[in-house]
Amino acid sequence: MHIRHETLCGLIALAREFQAKEEVCIPQDENSPSEDWALQILAHHGNDYNVGEFRSIVHELSERQRAELVALMWLGRGDYTVDEWEDAVDEALGDYSIRAAEYVLAHPMGSDHLEEGLIALDMPCE
Repeated sequence: MHIRHETLCGLIALAREFQAKEEVCIPQDENSPSEDWALQILAHHGNDYNVGEFRSIVHELSERQRAELVALMWLGRGDYTVDEWEDAVDEALGDYSIRAAEYVLAHPMGSDHLEEGLIALDMPCE
């Protein structure tokens, strides 16, 4: 991992606090007229401290680090194994790493998956 452990644990805490507030729904395609977009407008998370702080931290990460964040969530979700770590990171490079903050926050169990990923890598937060 190229992301500091303290940074990952902080991101998990921010995501958990945000996702505990209400059912989180951030659309994948902001131009989509789907119900998800309507729910997002109603939720209006733009001024949420946790969202802003999470985005700020993630946007300061390198592309590789953002890809690792997404891959960590996938690992914790069971999409990849520890042995497939580099494959997961490679898959996350590009579109996923560009929108890593929004992508992770859009998953209602994102914080849990990140934490499970760290446990799988034998790097738990506590």
